Amino acid sequence: MSNSDALLSRVREFLREEVDDDDRAELESLIESRALAELEARFSGMPTFGTAGIRGILGAGESRMNRSLVIRVTYGVVRHLLDTVPDAAQRGIAIARDGRHRSDVFQRDAAAVAAALGVRVHWLDGTSPTPLLAFAVRHWGAAAGIVITASHNPPAYNGYKVYWTNGAQIIPPVDTGIAAAIEAAPPANKILRHGDSPRIETVHVANAYGDAISALALTPEIDVSSVRIAYSALHGVGQATFLDVMSRRGFQHLFPVPEQAEPDGDFPTVSFPNPEEPGALDLVLARAVEYDCSLVLVNDPDADRLGAAVRGRDGGYVALSGNEIGTLLAHYILSHTKEKKPLVVSTVVSSRMVQKMCSDLGVRYQDTLTGFKWITNEAMRIEAEEGCRFVFGFEEALGYAIGADVRDKDGISAGLLLAEMAAGLAADGQTLLDELQRLRERYGFYVNRHTSFTLTGTQGAAKIREAMRRLLEDERDRIASERVERQVREDVLIYDLEDGGRVAVRPSGTEPKLKFYLEVVGGNAGARLDAIERDMLHVAGLDWS
Repeated sequence: MSNSDALLSRVREFLREEVDDDDRAELESLIESRALAELEARFSGMPTFGTAGIRGILGAGESRMNRSLVIRVTYGVVRHLLDTVPDAAQRGIAIARDGRHRSDVFQRDAAAVAAALGVRVHWLDGTSPTPLLAFAVRHWGAAAGIVITASHNPPAYNGYKVYWTNGAQIIPPVDTGIAAAIEAAPPANKILRHGDSPRIETVHVANAYGDAISALALTPEIDVSSVRIAYSALHGVGQATFLDVMSRRGFQHLFPVPEQAEPDGDFPTVSFPNPEEPGALDLVLARAVEYDCSLVLVNDPDADRLGAAVRGRDGGYVALSGNEIGTLLAHYILSHTKEKKPLVVSTVVSSRMVQKMCSDLGVRYQDTLTGFKWITNEAMRIEAEEGCRFVFGFEEALGYAIGADVRDKDGISAGLLLAEMAAGLAADGQTLLDELQRLRERYGFYVNRHTSFTLTGTQGAAKIREAMRRLLEDERDRIASERVERQVREDVLIYDLEDGGRVAVRPSGTEPKLKFYLEVVGGNAGARLDAIERDMLHVAGLDWS
């Protein structure tokens, strides 16, 4: 049998198990037109269950996000839950979704599979921010949570994220147990679904979430009513919740971008709905100019990230990096916390400035691998073992967690505290940029740069593997003119610089990217970063051509 015949045979076998008529028609059309390259891409293996779930391109086929995949994944999640958590059926699963294409269908399928397996479903109706789902798991005492979302990925993507009994994203061995249960799952068309089951109960959690987040305010005595803020939800699901939380605190001058206010899976005004991407802030910055705003806040489409920009002395707006927002929030929280043993957790690729701050303040600090699944689970471990109280976690990719009500990153609570901080500074004629300068003078001038290569498809994946191989085999003690100490933590290659900075390299867990994180401390930062970047890319066998 030829390779093409074998491929077509696999596709036809998959079709016999297909549950969706549109997906079946899509594959049959590809067979009829003998679009072998496209079929090969769609049948290159099931997406790997990792990074707290699955994320991928929408479409029919074994390697795409579709109903058949969601049904089998949910079966695996629920089977593992029932096998490992004794009271799981009664405690139930909270299930939510964002506003992307097919999220509503995937949410219904997930609930129907869980109900058919005898598990109670806490159904969050309509669209919900991801932090709301994470909050709901603990609020309702659920055994697990599922949210259908692809966060900040491009429009072609959707995803499926899983939270466990502690309200945090899953980590080993839970994820490996679920992956094994998915592998053992029956074909999608053999898995029972009870969509009209009485086990599926609509729950309301937005008001309780609003109460909890409002209680995070650190300086309630500060009058915030005069601060003017431009906001964008980037065609996502965060606006209603964000406006509610901010108005509870007393913010009265909030100016959302109307073109980006409602969920829209096409993301028509942005090419990449991530606040970090070029052009993503264009409309909200224009809104800020129009309404004379001093602060700009942006959530990504599922509202678990926060971007920000501040008006400078010259009237122009300066976008803050994730590390800068993290540094500002860390100092604000640590300056006002009432906890006797506060704990801050960050990641190995985030700025070392917060670590230096915690060291100087005598605060317990811990870093982890990238991802909030590691941050929140590590925080709970340290709390249990050392009696600390987790007050703040952050990663440079615009992710921040404040306290323990939401055991995940939350762009809404982070926005509340950053705005409150800005209001307090404004009362003294200062801005967040002034505060950032003071912190650099106190703790060091940390300057960082983030470079990434997007390498798609099987060839791109091979290039990422080859680049990492070359870097791992190059056991140097200098990068450019900088002396370094080298370490490897899981999939992250780390070089610690003598000045307290760091260089780290890792493949993304959610996108076809190889990421480089560079940070130096002190003078001549631009030239030093340029030299480090050139050296690293040369060793990796990469360039910009």
